[in-house]
Amino acid sequence: MSIQRIGIILNGVTGRMGTNQHLVRSILAIIRQGGIKVSDELTLMPDPILTGRSASKLQELAAKHSCEKTGPLKTSTDLAAVLADPAYPIFFDASGTLHRARFVEMAAAAGKAVYCEKPTAVETAEALRLAEVCEKAGIKNGVVQDKLWLPGLRKLALLKSQGFFGRILSVRGEFGYWVFTGEHEGQPAQRPSWNYRKADGGGIIVDMLCHWRYVIDNLFGEVTAVSCLGATHIPQRVDEKGETYNCDTDDSCYATFETADNVVCQFNSSWNVRVRRDDLLTLQVDGTHGSAMVGLRKCWFQSMAGTPKPVWNPDIDSPINHYNHWQEVPDTAEYDNAFKIQWEMFIKHVALDTPFRWTLREGAKGVQLAELGLQSWAERKWLNVPKI
Repeated sequence: MSIQRIGIILNGVTGRMGTNQHLVRSILAIIRQGGIKVSDELTLMPDPILTGRSASKLQELAAKHSCEKTGPLKTSTDLAAVLADPAYPIFFDASGTLHRARFVEMAAAAGKAVYCEKPTAVETAEALRLAEVCEKAGIKNGVVQDKLWLPGLRKLALLKSQGFFGRILSVRGEFGYWVFTGEHEGQPAQRPSWNYRKADGGGIIVDMLCHWRYVIDNLFGEVTAVSCLGATHIPQRVDEKGETYNCDTDDSCYATFETADNVVCQFNSSWNVRVRRDDLLTLQVDGTHGSAMVGLRKCWFQSMAGTPKPVWNPDIDSPINHYNHWQEVPDTAEYDNAFKIQWEMFIKHVALDTPFRWTLREGAKGVQLAELGLQSWAERKWLNVPKI
């Protein structure tokens, strides 16, 4: 058995998402499982180094997650020096969106394969420019599109591949939860304050429309038009230092999309909604032959034959318990962490040249939809989505 070590630069992973999803649940989880077994003869083993601005934060993170299987995690505040080291062929960036361009340019110039969080930028032109930087450098590149590997969406894709829906008519998406404002003791905000400041790249439209683009494109057809209304429902919040600040960007978004397959998709995204549904994200997909209700991990379906006949009568309680007419798609496979699945695919793409189509150019499509969503809100009209 040959073990091929793959050096990976993890930049900006001291934040919540970078630490939890990329370092702990992806790279360290791959190491703890014994690497990525490609065949009886070859295993790919990640060899990470953490980079960033704060030596103390990096060292604290490394100390917390080093163990017998991972060994002592390496850290550095000298990104240029690490990029010059041929032992690290992959560069990953989870820093703030507005800092992404500089890091991607540095990594591309150093000949590293580039993998990064979304959104890759806040403007389409910049997202496309970064894709071109990587393409001209001839390097492999990718963007995180994690929701495609959520168990619920994989079960939905299974139903779709089996022709369960017939012709899909519409999709209704509900995403969000109540983010505490930080003003009440015992209820600290679950999201960082930069999310609510435009100058720092915040806003739920920029954040979530990037997700909805790849979800819709891959499951329901290419997005061709958008109508979007944003809102800043809560104008003031309390930041990490306990200081009140003004929120100057959207915290909620109400969007409708049309696809090339004539599917109408409505997605509500909000950080100001209390949850009374099955999950933080739910999708209802209705087709001519059947429907599905999808959460992050579960998926329920109702066929044409199993559809009850409701009769509208507001004077009595409903005689039908509508939940009883749905069946759950069973777990017929093991479902790993969605971020980890895509990480393994990208590592194999770099080491073995296996296919990987979720490039920075694909990521630019999400930025495009977010930018058009903001424009639609400002102009209060439908906008066509040009091809990229």
